[in-house]
Amino acid sequence: QVQLVESGGGSVQAGGSLRLSCAAFGSTYSLVCMGWFRQVPGKEREGVAAIDSEGTTKYADSVKGRFSISQDNAKNTLYLEMNSLKPEDTAMYYCAADYAYYYLRASAYNYWGQGTQVTVSS
Repeated sequence: QVQLVESGGGSVQAGGSLRLSCAAFGSTYSLVCMGWFRQVPGKEREGVAAIDSEGTTKYADSVKGRFSISQDNAKNTLYLEMNSLKPEDTAMYYCAADYAYYYLRASAYNYWGQGTQVTVSS
């Protein structure tokens, strides 16, 4: 079992930056893939960025060049650096983790955090 706790959301103006963090607790030693996902009311949860245990990263086209995912294995923490934020980035952001290489496949992940809200105003 893994518990995930996100932090770092907030409100920012367009063009601004935020950094999200996701702390993992429990059976983290064999996790192989973690990711960030976002969801707005009435829409499906979409993959934003993912990273595996070897450091391979994948990004949604909509955030390439603006967002950067990273992990600190010593702290069992996942990060999402978000730059040049746009109003369309407004969403609830979730951290997910699993013992398989799911990358951006939201429906496959079994472990989720509670989410952190990101609001970007124009």
